[in-house]
Amino acid sequence: MAETGKSMPRRFPALLRKRAASFGYAFRGVGAALRTEVHLWFHAAATVVVGWLGFYFGLARWEWAAVALAVGAVWCAELINTAVEAVVNLVSPEYHPLAGRAKDVAAGAVLVMALAALVVGLLVFGPRVWKWLAF
Repeated sequence: MAETGKSMPRRFPALLRKRAASFGYAFRGVGAALRTEVHLWFHAAATVVVGWLGFYFGLARWEWAAVALAVGAVWCAELINTAVEAVVNLVSPEYHPLAGRAKDVAAGAVLVMALAALVVGLLVFGPRVWKWLAF
């Protein structure tokens, strides 16, 4: 029993280091995508604009939740699309119709999510912007 208690503290820091390393890999992946994917730059700029508009218009908590989920979903879709493209390029360096279809479908997922986020943005910000423009 005493041995188990002694080995537990040694394993626990190792587990924490592994979890911390996982976050490091994830941040490295986002950083790599930001450096190489022009579409992600657009999403980053849109995220900043949406955040600024949210503070400017004083969004309610539920509106922040809707906007944050929409923004996060678009980022996730774009990152998954980037990963799919990288894997497809790895396994099929030359053109293949199925490789092209996989890339097109992944890009389509980003488009669908971006359109859904646009609808959220129009529902949340549309009335406020309309009122602001009309004074």
